[in-house]
Amino acid sequence: MTSRPPQKSELLYLPLGGAGEIGMNCYLYGYGGKWLMVDLGITFAPEDAPGIDILMPDLSFIEAHREDLIGLVLTHGHEDHLGAVAYLWRRLGCPVYATPFTAALLRRKLTETGLEGEVPIHEVALGGKICLPPFEVTFVTLTHSIPEPSALAIRTPLGLVLHSGDWKFDPDPIIGAPPDEEALRALGEEGVLAMTNDSTNALVEGESGSEA
Repeated sequence: MTSRPPQKSELLYLPLGGAGEIGMNCYLYGYGGKWLMVDLGITFAPEDAPGIDILMPDLSFIEAHREDLIGLVLTHGHEDHLGAVAYLWRRLGCPVYATPFTAALLRRKLTETGLEGEVPIHEVALGGKICLPPFEVTFVTLTHSIPEPSALAIRTPLGLVLHSGDWKFDPDPIIGAPPDEEALRALGEEGVLAMTNDSTNALVEGESGSEA
């Protein structure tokens, strides 16, 4: 793994957890000397690890480059996407961005570990946009088994990357708006350089049922 900062000639994708496994989601995007983190979750320990309850991502790489970490963006409020923030945030010290419901869940967890009021949490409206140079991130409303799940349209000078947390196309969610298919089509017309997806059982044939 390279120890130098990402260059302006390259856009880097570095998963620290979650890729090819269920849980412990944590991903880095690098460009122009800066890193952007997406999600920071836990996973529950397997049965063959007695005495261990949860596992968390190894942050040693980004901890060594924390001065170049411009922010942590959360896709939704499930434990495997935000559960490690309360335990690992002090090793990062960066601002956190989330939709209102996800931010509310995170604040409750931070209270449990004595971090309430210490972590700078910035609430982003559904479908909102944040500018974290050299990245621009737009939240795209999706549906999942929790309110306010979002995909992230991450724009860089080299192109657009679409990153999703867990998702499905649910036309009739119990709470919240249906998936913003119009926004997704617009992104497709704009041109997507790469797409990073997370959806349990995505390789199983058939359709997931509506939450309704």
